[in-house]
Amino acid sequence: MKPRVVFMGTPEFAVPSLEAIVDLGYEVLVVTQPDRPVGRKRVLTPSPVKQRALELALPVMQPERVRDEASVEALRSFAPDLMVTAAYGQILPKRVLAIARVGAVNVHASLLPRWRGAAPIHRAIMAGDKQTGVTLMEMVQALDAGPMIEARAIPIQPTDTMGTLHDKLAKLGAEICRDVLPLYLAGERTATPQDEDQVTYANKIEREDELLQWTASAVEVERHVRALSPSPGATAVLADGQAMKVWKAALVSDTPSTDVGVGTKTSRGLLVRCGEGALLLEEVQPAGKRRMAARDWLAGVHGETVVFQKGRHE
Repeated sequence: MKPRVVFMGTPEFAVPSLEAIVDLGYEVLVVTQPDRPVGRKRVLTPSPVKQRALELALPVMQPERVRDEASVEALRSFAPDLMVTAAYGQILPKRVLAIARVGAVNVHASLLPRWRGAAPIHRAIMAGDKQTGVTLMEMVQALDAGPMIEARAIPIQPTDTMGTLHDKLAKLGAEICRDVLPLYLAGERTATPQDEDQVTYANKIEREDELLQWTASAVEVERHVRALSPSPGATAVLADGQAMKVWKAALVSDTPSTDVGVGTKTSRGLLVRCGEGALLLEEVQPAGKRRMAARDWLAGVHGETVVFQKGRHE
């Protein structure tokens, strides 16, 4: 008899893990978030996991609250051997975690116990971590605190953005599911408790986290730009209060003799003085406009300098 797996996931990150579980030949019930309005026209749109599940002809549940009685009964009636979650987006109560015969496991995009929480990929790049990875862990009530079944690491490259690193980790999560879940279901893998002394938290990215702090070093600002690309995007605020997105920036060896937060026009883009060093803005998006090369935007800017607000505390 084929193992029965409840897969809970919502965004693109979860799709490769779902595909890996289907490739294992398991019988799968997919649980994902309800369709949500997307874009300026607020078009009701299914999650990436739902879209892929329908393509694979899998049954799909979309409860507003997975803890409600109807949802719990539907999961019980499926009689799963295992529950696998990957960025599902809802907290699971004990009675849901207890439904599967073997247990419930989570695919998390960090090397736990570092970066528990909602934004591990963003935070790893912001912090300048040299490596990250994916951890498969048993689920408990505390946030990302369960014993670890498997952890695999990859380096963070100096050019990695949140987008490129996300895709690498999604693929790595799928590899772990493919390699480890059969062993775990067979009772051939044990879990190791996390070291609580090494815990860090990856808090959700809030609006104020998007603001660039020019008083920080150029190295830190450049990491911030990469960590927020392609979503939600790093924001620089001009002296007049107009906000613009910064999508691509590069570290440079020369530091202009301007004040912090002042950018100088160059043939390559806008060279902005930071608290330490300077950063070359190469791709930007002024408010209400498309993404463009910084030099193209500068062609319409009067004067030789551009002044930014230094950051959120100015």
